[in-house]
Amino acid sequence: MNDRLIFTKEEKTEALGIIRKLRNSIGNLLNKDDEAMVFDHIKEALENNRIQRDVFGMNPILLSLQTAAIAVEEIGLKRDGAIAILLYASATDNNDSLETVNEKFGDSVTKIIHGLKRIQELYKKNPIIESENFRNLLLSFAEDMRVILIMIADRVNLMRQIRDNDNHDAKMKVSEEASYLYAPLAHKLGLYKLKSELEDLSLKYLEHDAYYMIKEKLSATKKSRDAYIEKFISPIDAKLKEAGFKFHMKGRTKSIHSIWQKMKKQQCGFEGIYDLFAIRIILDSPEDQEKIQCWQVFAIITNMYQPNPKRLRDWLSVPKSNGYESLHITVLGPEQKWVEVQIRTERMDEVAEKGLAAHWRYKGVKGESGLDEWLNSIRTALENKDDLQVIDQFKMELYEDEVFVFTPKGDLMKFPKGATVLDFAYRIHSKIGNQCIGAKINGKVVTFRYILKNGDQVEIMTSSNQKPKQEWVNIVKTSRAKAKIKLALKDAMVKDGIYAKEMLERRLKNRKIEFDESVVSHLIKKMGFKEANDFYRHIADGDIDLNQAIDTYVKLQKFDNNTAPTLPVRSAEEFNFENPNEELAYSNDDVLVIDQNLKGVDYSLAKCCHPIYGDDVFGFVTVNGGIKIHRKDCSNAPELRKRFGYRIVKAMWSGKGSSKYSISLKVIGNDDIGIVNNITSIISKEEKIMMRSINIDSHDGLFSGNMVVDVEDTSRLEQLIKKLRNVKGVKQIVRM
Repeated sequence: MNDRLIFTKEEKTEALGIIRKLRNSIGNLLNKDDEAMVFDHIKEALENNRIQRDVFGMNPILLSLQTAAIAVEEIGLKRDGAIAILLYASATDNNDSLETVNEKFGDSVTKIIHGLKRIQELYKKNPIIESENFRNLLLSFAEDMRVILIMIADRVNLMRQIRDNDNHDAKMKVSEEASYLYAPLAHKLGLYKLKSELEDLSLKYLEHDAYYMIKEKLSATKKSRDAYIEKFISPIDAKLKEAGFKFHMKGRTKSIHSIWQKMKKQQCGFEGIYDLFAIRIILDSPEDQEKIQCWQVFAIITNMYQPNPKRLRDWLSVPKSNGYESLHITVLGPEQKWVEVQIRTERMDEVAEKGLAAHWRYKGVKGESGLDEWLNSIRTALENKDDLQVIDQFKMELYEDEVFVFTPKGDLMKFPKGATVLDFAYRIHSKIGNQCIGAKINGKVVTFRYILKNGDQVEIMTSSNQKPKQEWVNIVKTSRAKAKIKLALKDAMVKDGIYAKEMLERRLKNRKIEFDESVVSHLIKKMGFKEANDFYRHIADGDIDLNQAIDTYVKLQKFDNNTAPTLPVRSAEEFNFENPNEELAYSNDDVLVIDQNLKGVDYSLAKCCHPIYGDDVFGFVTVNGGIKIHRKDCSNAPELRKRFGYRIVKAMWSGKGSSKYSISLKVIGNDDIGIVNNITSIISKEEKIMMRSINIDSHDGLFSGNMVVDVEDTSRLEQLIKKLRNVKGVKQIVRM
């Protein structure tokens, strides 16, 4: 076997050294045959050629030993974590191998290896891993938190080992991943030392010149920097002791990565970064005296050194969202150099050093998604060096309300828990959603009702014959999908309506009957439908006997054309009409914005001027606190403005719903034969306008009367008034 993995002399020496260290660290926690079984497992994998050098030409067994050493010594993992790391490189993907591992080493080791394999499956889907979604998915997908810790240890080790490697492309890739994936994960877990190392090594490989430029300048200035820090803090130390404070101070040089980020942000050179270090004053203070003592120390320092008020950062009064509390001030120290001073207590410093975990432990509350509770648990376990085996009991329950799934191209999408394939389809495109018949999840065909799970790779299947159905609204979880389905259903209704209308027109034409929109409107109401769309949809679905509907249409046409024998033509004299068959149903869903974009304010429409959608209006605050909406040309408007101008507020229409308004019109004209029929005929033919009543008195050949009609807005009202003015005999139309 020419390609069998062979240890070099140097690799063998280093491996034996690491094994001795691991024995010293966790030997007392190993079961009797653990070490022998691990070696047998690795030996069997080597003999069967299951282990090959990686893209960097490195030995995977040696890398596993190095990673195990980091996990044990720098993170604190013990027996199960170390064994899982050593076995993972040689474990195969088949279940038989995992069953064997389970029999020999137990459930915990098997679970960690299974978690590491699941993570590798995610990578095979070519995800866009620089996204926050992918970091969240990793945390929720790994099942066991030790999987994430091992991933971080593995990446730290790899970054250390590839320093002199010649595979430039692979080196760039792992460095980029370390920067935007593993360093943020380490930060979330409070592993700040490893986080800084990952960031610095990433910068070293990705931007070699910048890294070494900063490193050399820091080395060159270290001696003078240390001397300056001592010169700066000595008088402060004396003053604080004189004031009776319990405290300690330390100087902290920024990491190379953070200095480079600041240089880019401020667009300046190394010499332009004045806060290469910060002085931290940490007070041993009772919790109820924390803020007072911090501000007292602040007063002492600003009396000694001139402060820069523009650089004051008060995170005592209002802590950062992650729980960070501190008081930062920049002062002019010796040699006219600006120095940042951070003032905080022991408690605040622990939160600053240990992140969210320490914050929530102090607060005593749970995080919104479960992440903070988990971080609290892991941080406590990592701090408890005598009881690290408690780690084995933890299981992540993160992002309980979210799932993360992949597109076929590896893009990651986030959905609420319970979302289905149909939600996914509508997220991609409305047309895809409308034609969705199912999907392939990880290569397996499922229906569109399938509930998405973390890590699923979803490929939507469509059919041109598929159409949205009303029941889909109850299948989807996201409001976006619900809205798109409703819109598609509405569009379908319109299309069905056009088809049904053409069918009705064709049937009428075959029977040599003229098609009249106003008669059809009467027919729709006569047959019990409020909307024309519903009527036509029932025709398209075959729920209406079209011949029976046409017979009814003919009767209504005769009545509307005054050819019915019971409907004589008459003058306007003492004509009264009330519509008893129509019940007005106001939806009142037009949007009225009052004052400075205050939506949802209670208001009512004034009865003195009956404003409708489209009118220029204003609001008047009543003594009861409610708001009356008046037309600007209301007869009462001048008096209201004159006497109560301070109670006038702006109002305007901003959104049209389906509301209707009753409007009174005063009609004056000549009393000619047929005048009433002409007026009512025009109103009946107007779409979405309904006559409620008409009362007319006639004297000496003239008539005047009031009509009440239902309209949607001013534009339809103006069209109606214009048409009525053109009726022969009508002299005047006035809105009441």
